[in-house]
Amino acid sequence: MRFGYARVSTRDQSTDHQIDALAAAEVAEENMFIEKVSGKLSSRPKLDLMLDKLRAGDEVVVTRLKRIGRSQQHLLELVRWFGEHEVDFIVLEQGIDTSTPGGRLVFHFLAALAEYDREMIVEGTMDGLAAARSRGRVGGRPPALTQRQLDQAQRMYDAGEHTVAEIAETFRVGRTTLYRQLHAYKDGGDCALVVYRNTRTRKIDADTSRRYGETGAGEKVQL
Repeated sequence: MRFGYARVSTRDQSTDHQIDALAAAEVAEENMFIEKVSGKLSSRPKLDLMLDKLRAGDEVVVTRLKRIGRSQQHLLELVRWFGEHEVDFIVLEQGIDTSTPGGRLVFHFLAALAEYDREMIVEGTMDGLAAARSRGRVGGRPPALTQRQLDQAQRMYDAGEHTVAEIAETFRVGRTTLYRQLHAYKDGGDCALVVYRNTRTRKIDADTSRRYGETGAGEKVQL
């Protein structure tokens, strides 16, 4: 079956042009999914409904790429999903038809350019951060407590004459912030060992239904 998707960003805009183009491409009216939402919104009920109806061998037709993708990454994910489910993708005004070898080649080239663009942005950002660090600029939010304040807070905490709430009020920080700063105090007195296990293990905890070692955090955060 051939399905069509049309979208405009505001309720004042008309989808007539897109609907006419989809009809000319032999998309039945009952298989058209029309949405009036911003292109940047992640919630697209009509798109999700259409994806649920797709089966192997079906075709998805849009007038332009920007109508269905909210970002380059989202568009690549959609096309990858279409490929995995054997669904063809047709973009009328940009000459893309993944049911043909030439169409697949063009779209893969566009996808490669988008991935290259993303990688260049990431590489430029990392180079900029490295250059800033080499000049002593680490960026980010300044610490809530100076080293002198932290030393004084640690002495008050070790003396046991003040509660954490009282110490936090003295330095005008939250209790959570104070705890985090004190735990980071490099006097060798307090040490915590955190062990992250393999998150890909297939062992399941019968009580919690969680995989052993599952943290919900990415590799960078774990390290």
